[in-house]
Amino acid sequence: MQNFVFQNPVKLIMGKGMISSLKDEIPSDRRIMITFGGGSVKRNGVYDQVKDALKGHYTVEFWGIEPNPSVETLRKAVELGKKEKIDYLLAVGGGSVIDGTKLISAALLYDGDPWDLVLAGRRITETVPLATVLTLPATGSEMNNGAVISRTETKEKFAFYSNYPVFSILDPQVTYTLPPHQVACGISDTFVHVMEQYLTVTGQSRVMDRWAEGICQTLVEIAPKIRENQHDYDVMADFMMSATMGLNGFIALGVSQDWATHMIGHELTAIHGLTHGHTLAIVFPGTMNILRKSKGEKIIQMGERVFGITSGTPDERIDATIARTDEFFRSLGLTTRLSEEGIGESTIVEIERRFRERNVHFGENGDVDGVVAGKILRDRI
Repeated sequence: MQNFVFQNPVKLIMGKGMISSLKDEIPSDRRIMITFGGGSVKRNGVYDQVKDALKGHYTVEFWGIEPNPSVETLRKAVELGKKEKIDYLLAVGGGSVIDGTKLISAALLYDGDPWDLVLAGRRITETVPLATVLTLPATGSEMNNGAVISRTETKEKFAFYSNYPVFSILDPQVTYTLPPHQVACGISDTFVHVMEQYLTVTGQSRVMDRWAEGICQTLVEIAPKIRENQHDYDVMADFMMSATMGLNGFIALGVSQDWATHMIGHELTAIHGLTHGHTLAIVFPGTMNILRKSKGEKIIQMGERVFGITSGTPDERIDATIARTDEFFRSLGLTTRLSEEGIGESTIVEIERRFRERNVHFGENGDVDGVVAGKILRDRI
């Protein structure tokens, strides 16, 4: 196990009706801006719960943070926040709303363009306090300090790091009315988050390995149950916790990480607008196959412990594990080939160019450059 320092300050508030605790968690003298995505929170009752809990608080609302939040939209939120002298933020939504609000929290205390903070490539620690009410499990943004921000005019998408939320509220009941495709992408996103921290080399940490495998086993077990009945409280609670635990730092302690699949997936989203979790379902099996030599032992371990694959030669077990992973994504109702989404060679060439110009080297061994990314994508046509 590698050396590490770990601290996660987020207070997690989980369960039925816990949105009402907002009134006790946010000081009454704060000027709050509540950020939202579209109108689903008004249809599922979350909006009314939030507003009822914050009666007596000064609140301003900002609507319209889109999937893959754009800096163009977030600039408007920052302008409103400065005008209203906002000193507390509450993100009500999924990972995109929370991600966007993280940039707002930093930009409210910055005089320049918010995009400067994204391009700076360093964690911003001077921010306005932020809390969240999670409505779509997927990214783990409710319990980490990361975000991904897009710039529509240039079709770019980059990671951004700031402070952790002060607290996050998770009520599984709010997931009942989510569109099945969003849930499927959330499950895929969670699964690959875990894999990015797990599917590297063997022997680094028994604890982290089994923690990661346990989350993935849970996802494989509950996915068909979610497809059958999205109103099962216990199953949706397990989904929410899997997403949160998958990227809050716990399973990354002392182990190497990959993240090449995510970086490639971000480019597919930036260029084509494909939902992030869906891009991962397409790319990840290709990452497994092209990097099978360096990841082979861990793929075999994954196959045995997550999918129960115990027979065959090493190559046969690797093939079977990749096939089962692909089947799992397809069982969610997701396509797993670029061609199924009308994406072909021209996009691959563009992603190769972007990686080459940025001189990137992703993966636990730093060996995923533009050339390797191209091989991974061509494996998924």
